Amino acid sequence: MFQRFRRTRLNKHLRALVRETSVSVNDFIYPLFIRSGKGIKTEIASMPGVFQMSIDEVLKECEELKSLGIYSILLFGIPDVKDSIGSDSLCEHGIIASSIRAIKEAHPDMFVVTDLCFCEYTDHGHCGIIDMKTQSVNNDATLEISGKQAVIHAKAGADMIAPSGMMDGIIETLRTALDEAGFENLPIMSYSTKFASGYYGPFRDVAESAPSFGDRASYQMDPANRREAIKESISDEMQGADILMVKPALAYLDIVREIKDNTSLPMAVYNVSGEYAMLKLAQKHNLIDYERVMMENMIAFKRAGADIIISYHAKEVAKLLNSK
Repeated sequence: MFQRFRRTRLNKHLRALVRETSVSVNDFIYPLFIRSGKGIKTEIASMPGVFQMSIDEVLKECEELKSLGIYSILLFGIPDVKDSIGSDSLCEHGIIASSIRAIKEAHPDMFVVTDLCFCEYTDHGHCGIIDMKTQSVNNDATLEISGKQAVIHAKAGADMIAPSGMMDGIIETLRTALDEAGFENLPIMSYSTKFASGYYGPFRDVAESAPSFGDRASYQMDPANRREAIKESISDEMQGADILMVKPALAYLDIVREIKDNTSLPMAVYNVSGEYAMLKLAQKHNLIDYERVMMENMIAFKRAGADIIISYHAKEVAKLLNSK
């Protein structure tokens, strides 16, 4: 006898009872982009609804986020002055360290995650120190200053460090630096499988981090490589990562699933700027049922195995969930 699958679909309450995947406000981390100054809230043309903000505006944003039930944020800093080694990110009075302290003072209940990288802080836009002979990032020299950056974040009050530069050995380096500085309980969320993707374009507008030459293919992952993608995340797990991540999300859900099946660590996905911008453009031209498609994407991330979703849609999703 064939099975009548419709039996559990005919009634909306029964559909809810047997639903396998759910999305909660607690699943989200919301990215914020901070620069110096006061009263600054500049919308990014390629990312409607996303802003560069001064610290005072970020503090207001935290109030709104908490009213929606979102307590986790991911900070990106945009310094006034950039140089070859990203000195602002290595300074206790730099934009990120100052922002962390201000947020934790005004909103001690916010969970503050910091992006640890150099692309936003360097004048060349790459994720570390450049080896001038090869015109590529010097992996080991970058590891040395990454440890210093992590300790600065920790001392300022960060609740979790998220290194995004894709340097080999970064998790072990940060874990050692944090432990030696007395921050052995500070978790690390690794950008463990981060692809050299075309989906990052709008992010480079808001973070002002486009490379001034070349690209990042020598240190980010080839989008064609499945086995290597799994190895990258498992390597970071072995080095001491507490949470793994796949970035971008939408085009790499097969990778999310495979890594999830090969680890017991929590999994995050980064629903990146290009994914966000495409939906916003489709919404503007009335091409889709925007809210429905947005929620389908969120469900897809969770169904693939994500425990955490970093997304520019987080506030919109929270408003939808809270209205039900």
